[in-house]
Amino acid sequence: MAKGLLVTYVLWAVGGPVGLHHLYLGRDSHALLWMLTLGGGGVGWLWEFWKLPGFVAQTNRAQGQRQSSRGGTPPVSLIRFAAQVIVGIYFGLVALISLSFMASFYIVGLPLAVGLGVLLVAAVGNQTSDVKNTLGAAFLTSPVFYGRPIAILPISVVASITAQKHRRYKPSPVSETLSVRLYRLGLAYLAFTGPLAYSAFCNTAATLSYVAETLGSLLSWFSFFPLLGHLMESVLLLPYRVWRLLVGDHGFSSSYFQEWEKLYEFVRSFQDEKRQLAYQVLGLLEGATNEDIHQRYRELVKIWHPDHNPHQTEEAQRHFLEIQAAYEALSPPRKLRGF
Repeated sequence: MAKGLLVTYVLWAVGGPVGLHHLYLGRDSHALLWMLTLGGGGVGWLWEFWKLPGFVAQTNRAQGQRQSSRGGTPPVSLIRFAAQVIVGIYFGLVALISLSFMASFYIVGLPLAVGLGVLLVAAVGNQTSDVKNTLGAAFLTSPVFYGRPIAILPISVVASITAQKHRRYKPSPVSETLSVRLYRLGLAYLAFTGPLAYSAFCNTAATLSYVAETLGSLLSWFSFFPLLGHLMESVLLLPYRVWRLLVGDHGFSSSYFQEWEKLYEFVRSFQDEKRQLAYQVLGLLEGATNEDIHQRYRELVKIWHPDHNPHQTEEAQRHFLEIQAAYEALSPPRKLRGF
């Protein structure tokens, strides 16, 4: 049955941020992407207003050509490539927040999450990519940056380049019932949100700490590029700015926007506060050299090692862990993180 443009626009307006219109058009990958990102943070949902006629025409053409498989290679799309990198980073950040307790997280969990995010964008519309090559590129890149959150960026870039290199058109779709499609989408949604929900409800304090530290690491990537830093700030604040434009600037909106900015400033200052506390634990002044930090660390470890304090084991253990954490916070980026 041919899809109607009017119905598509109604579904876009009613449930666009969760992908109802894409579900109606049979674009399940796009629907899942919108479910997991709330319409691309609202920006992608608004931008689609002008793209819906093309989506409807593409779906109707595909229904009329179910028996023939389209050959050739799709053209390169910089927008798709940028979206792959961004969604790959997003999936990696979510995994870092909810799955970093895994023993082999930086070898298995992180590259798998980033690779799946890249593949999800690659499968939007009538295109797809090679799963083995894309995930293989992610897994091969991960050990190079083992133990560091910044690994998310190069893994996503390499996986996106690989996905673009192996892009192809999807084969002729197989007709499936709506219940089967919803079941598959539900499983994928639970696989993404389940670990995050568990961390948020069962370990709230640690999850908030992970979120702050992860966003702080993300913002620190742009510390040497002020222009990109301002762009990242705009991206973080964009959803609420769009909301203000839609509902108007009333008293509640203004105060809530101030709270949003305060939260952003807290996240941005989290790393600085962590370093200041680390200097206090080690008994050093801010700006101490790496040699001073390393020497002071060795001295304190010898003093507070639990084996050297059999009569005050608990206190020694607490000081020992604080010293370890402080040294890790002040160590150069090349030092591998132990967890």
